[in-house]
Amino acid sequence: MRIGELARRAGVSVKAVRYYERLGLITPRRQQNGYREYDNGQLQAVSAIRELMENGISPGKAGPFIECLDAGHQHSDECPASLATLRNSIAELDRSIASLSARRDLLTRRLEAGAARSITGKSLPMTDFTMLPDDLPVPEDDGSADHLPGTALPDLALATSDGRWLNLAELGRGKTVIYLYPLTGRPGIDLPKGWDAIPGARGCSAEACDFRDHHQELREAGADRVFGLSSQDPGYQAELVERLQLPFVMLSDKEFGLAGALRLPTFGSPGHERLYSRLTLIIDDDTIEHAFYPVFPPNRHAQQVLDWLRARG
Repeated sequence: MRIGELARRAGVSVKAVRYYERLGLITPRRQQNGYREYDNGQLQAVSAIRELMENGISPGKAGPFIECLDAGHQHSDECPASLATLRNSIAELDRSIASLSARRDLLTRRLEAGAARSITGKSLPMTDFTMLPDDLPVPEDDGSADHLPGTALPDLALATSDGRWLNLAELGRGKTVIYLYPLTGRPGIDLPKGWDAIPGARGCSAEACDFRDHHQELREAGADRVFGLSSQDPGYQAELVERLQLPFVMLSDKEFGLAGALRLPTFGSPGHERLYSRLTLIIDDDTIEHAFYPVFPPNRHAQQVLDWLRARG
């Protein structure tokens, strides 16, 4: 076949084919009139180079893979030399990830330190997300949780802030309290624009602190387990657990699996297409016994749950 047909069938440009020739990865035959002529073996080689590039391996490192094909192997990555190239590429990625993670941690520390200083260089207090404004709008009960009592929890495994997985259908016997919240703020990082104006949005850190402060009383009143749940990733939640010294783990539901299974209320905000509405489930064995919705004020909600548990002995 001619170079144009090879390029079309391999899904690359003619310029790319000529570049592979200069690297010595393919060597076409020359006809008497000087035109290049390619066979199916070279088509396979060019296709393999394109696939390697899509996986982040440059043509300059494709030699062992092409040699593997030339040796008669059906796949380019089943020879010792090509396998070694794959291992080296993974090692390079690991080094890059470690370097980027270190840079991110450094920038995060600078962000948090910088956010605490004014333009004059004097220190300013961080926004205390555990304190709530006096004029927060009160959420209204739209009936989105009326169907929940009597519903069994789904077979759904969620990542936890301590690096594990928890299946909601396997909580065990006894009472479990799961409070769902939209997202928590972090010092030095602004909350979404207009956050305080959204009914029921503000107050996640305050709610977490309230559950922390009443955790032992909740256990004594009959709550065998307490969890917080949001769509934030486990790493973000782990930072929250450490910073606020929470005595319980947080559950991460980034895909909103629980919302889909139980038809739970959610909402959107600037920068966040979907977030959990604030809601608390009281679970007896594997069945929802009661749902608190809407939740307000969040900084006194743990006391509300405690009163409910005590009223039922």
